This record gives sequence, structure tokens and C-alpha cells, in this order.
Amino acid sequence: MRLKDKVVLITGGARGIGRAITLLFAQEGADVVIIDVNLQEAEKAAGEIAALGRKSLALQVNVTDYRKVEEAVNKILDKFTKVDILVNNAGITKDNLLLRMSEAEWDAVLNVNLKGSFNCIKAASRAMIKQRSGRIINIASIIGIIGNAGQANYAASKAGIIALTKTAAKELASRNINVNAVAPGFIQTEMTAKLPEDIKEKMKEAIPLKRFGSPDDVAKACLFLAGEESGYITGQTIVVDGGMVMG
Repeated sequence: MRLKDKVVLITGGARGIGRAITLLFAQEGADVVIIDVNLQEAEKAAGEIAALGRKSLALQVNVTDYRKVEEAVNKILDKFTKVDILVNNAGITKDNLLLRMSEAEWDAVLNVNLKGSFNCIKAASRAMIKQRSGRIINIASIIGIIGNAGQANYAASKAGIIALTKTAAKELASRNINVNAVAPGFIQTEMTAKLPEDIKEKMKEAIPLKRFGSPDDVAKACLFLAGEESGYITGQTIVVDGGMVMG
């Protein structure tokens, strides 16, 4: 198993891409802590991890609150004594055209997606620095690379995550902590499943592989970055999009 006895902290790990990462990491031998605003869903995912024979913990945490994030990390250290891998997956969207976007819509997305990632990196990296080892994986998006009409807040937050990844990689490299990002493209989720068929077909035409990705496609990229095989990779963004964005 590639992550045997590693302790993983994943934000927003109860559903969708986060859940896929959670289950794959547990299958590969990791003990997994899920922090999510939805405790019921987090506990359900934690139960699935336990069924795989791994230790699990679900905590209700709003990642925009640094004090709560720090408290969560301390609970993890009390229970597991270490944090080997952090996956910053928690994210939201509040789409609107730029001229119609409210300040509240802008702030909410930037606070969860970008500030939340900063808070978790700051809290978890303190433990990793003492350990002199760690892996941090930030979930960005191709929207942070190419932009998208109606998603100024989301695009800015994900572009910020890519820049945050590079900066954290430079600051933490001397402590043997690798920091990378994964930028998914169009992934088959509950949201994309609700789209009309003609819209989905048009979206697929823009993808060279002519299909949507699955949450497992993203999870496998994260597994590579969490494992020993990626030991000489840091500050990078792996795009998982079927070839939609190249260069």
C-alpha cells in the first residue's frame, strides 16, 4: 500500500471529488481525518473509511476560521500524533456576471476557497515542519488558468491557490515538505449530471478525449502527489482535464 500508516487531513472530504480522494487514500493504507461544514456527511464518509479497516475522524470545521482550523489540527495531533498529508479540497461557487456580482458573493468564495486553503496550510505545516516531512495538495481548477464568464470570484480564488502553492512550496522545501496543486477540468459530478444533454455534448466537444473526467481521475493524481514517487516534484500544478487546456 502506497500510503501505509500515513495520516491524511482532507477538507471537504465528505462528497464528490473529496470523497473519492478520501476513499482512495484509505484503500492505500492511510488513516484519514475529514473536516467539513456538514458533520453528518463527514461522519458517513468516516464510517466508510473505518469499513476499509483504517482509522478515521470526522470534524465539523469552517475552514474560513483559523482558530477552528488550528483546534482541529491539535485534535488530530492528540489522536494520531502527526499529520503527513494535507489535501485542501473544500470549495464553493457563487456564480454571477462581474457587474452583477455582489461583494458578499465575492467574499464568500474567496474566503472558503483561498483563505481556507491558507488557514489549513498555516496550521498543518507547523506540525510538518517539526516532523521535517509532509505533503500538501491543493485542489485548484482549470478555471483558475483560463478564466470563465460568470465566475470571476471562483477563477480568482483558484488562480490564487496556484500562486499560493508555488509560494508555499518555496517556503517549505527546506523542511522536506512538498506542495503541489491539482487542477481538474470538467468532472462528472452531481452538478454536471443535472446539465441538459445538449450542453453536456457541447462541453465534451471542447475536450480532446471527448468525455468528462471522474472524481477518481482527480483522486489518482492526488495519490501520485501524496506518494514517494513524487518526491522531487514541488510547486507544480497537474491539470486533469482530458486535454482541454494545454500549454
